[in-house]
Amino acid sequence: MSTDPQAEGQLQRSLSNRHVQLIAIGGAIGTGLFMGSGKTVHAAGPSLVLVYLIIGVMLFFVMRAMGELLLFNLKYKSFQDFSADMLGPWAGFFSGWTYWLCWVVTGMADLVAISGYWDYWVHNKPLSVGLACAVMIALLGLNLLTVKLFGELEFWFALIKVIAILVLIVAALYMVVTHFKAPNGQVAAISNLWSHGGFFPTGFKGFFAAFQIAVFAFVGIELVGTTSAETKDPEKTLPKAINSIPVRVIFFYVFALLAIMMVTPWDEVNPAVSPFVNLFGLIGLSAAASVMNFVVLTSASSSCNSGIYSTSRMLYGLAHRGMSPKRFGKLSGNGVPVAGLVMSVSLILTAVLLMLSDSIMGAFTVVTTISAVLFIFVWGLILLSYMKYLKRFPEAHAKSIFPMPGARFMPQVVLVFFAFVLVLLTQEKDTLQALMVTPLWFIILGAGWYFGRHHAVPDADDVTPGELYDEILNRKH
Repeated sequence: MSTDPQAEGQLQRSLSNRHVQLIAIGGAIGTGLFMGSGKTVHAAGPSLVLVYLIIGVMLFFVMRAMGELLLFNLKYKSFQDFSADMLGPWAGFFSGWTYWLCWVVTGMADLVAISGYWDYWVHNKPLSVGLACAVMIALLGLNLLTVKLFGELEFWFALIKVIAILVLIVAALYMVVTHFKAPNGQVAAISNLWSHGGFFPTGFKGFFAAFQIAVFAFVGIELVGTTSAETKDPEKTLPKAINSIPVRVIFFYVFALLAIMMVTPWDEVNPAVSPFVNLFGLIGLSAAASVMNFVVLTSASSSCNSGIYSTSRMLYGLAHRGMSPKRFGKLSGNGVPVAGLVMSVSLILTAVLLMLSDSIMGAFTVVTTISAVLFIFVWGLILLSYMKYLKRFPEAHAKSIFPMPGARFMPQVVLVFFAFVLVLLTQEKDTLQALMVTPLWFIILGAGWYFGRHHAVPDADDVTPGELYDEILNRKH
């Protein structure tokens, strides 16, 4: 009998530690930071950094819960598998299809952002939209080759993001130290963080309004969990990637935004464009602004690349559980689920209709709100699965090589926080409209599960709870 995973229709462990670490970084630096932070700066002012810190801390606990569960059973390919195992097949169905839609919608948001970045150069909306679609098709072509190529793409995309943010922070600090004076007369200074109405210049209303786009900035942070089945040595790689998240949040979000607001006071940031590009444009460095625009273009492309990867892997997992058409569970000769890739990209490209009928930022706000709500649902299922795991396998938690800190109470704290964010989304007209659309998805899913649940089957790779429990009890600390 063949033992080749590819021959048996299984995903291959082709992603190295280098790939996974940079995929984790790429997931922590999303399009919401580069494209959407202008709107959040305009809404909350300097207090925005607290918004990112709070969300980052909460999602760190989601990631720790996910990490412990994935390492509890290395046959889990993603959180879809442990959701089905812990909560029941319905949870695998809901989490898998919702995460698929999450990335389709996020891909639409990224496509909108890519179009906006192209427009910075071409100043022609139809041409910008066409170029954005060309980027998407190119990414599809590259993803159809091998999973290792996906890892390489994400490695270099993420590296570009890291270098760009480092350059921006260093440049901003230099401007502050030298008291750089922009053509508009504004002087770069630390005092810009409080001299334009204080740290909370728009009050708590503005502070709370910033949560919507800020939550979207973190979508993809869980992407490292979907790479589990294709990661070499996950017991070493996943903990390292997850534990580095707090440092990344502080550095890439807090430091970068503080640097921007020291050079460009919050009330002079244009909410309709990327503040990363705007910073260099405002101080008269048009060439540097153009380079930064290229960087944010690659960032959005990176997010699209992640979305294409994630959607196809979710459909693959669903197909192996009888929850999606069988063709999505078939791999090409290169070990790639082609059918899922093609269908997902085709749906993402429908964002063209939205872009041609609305402004770039208007379209971006609608799709990011829907995406944020769907991701909150997926993150919530991860926490509920973890809570069930603690009840079913307390000895496994005690012997875990990567136990979640605050396991007995933090899942409940984070779930309350998610409920709070959903309430905040009802306070603004544009986010409320998008929020009201999302229940339709869950109605469709409910109907799909009711009529299709009889076709659900265990994955061939699954182990029975009894076998798994015996294995866990025999592990050493």
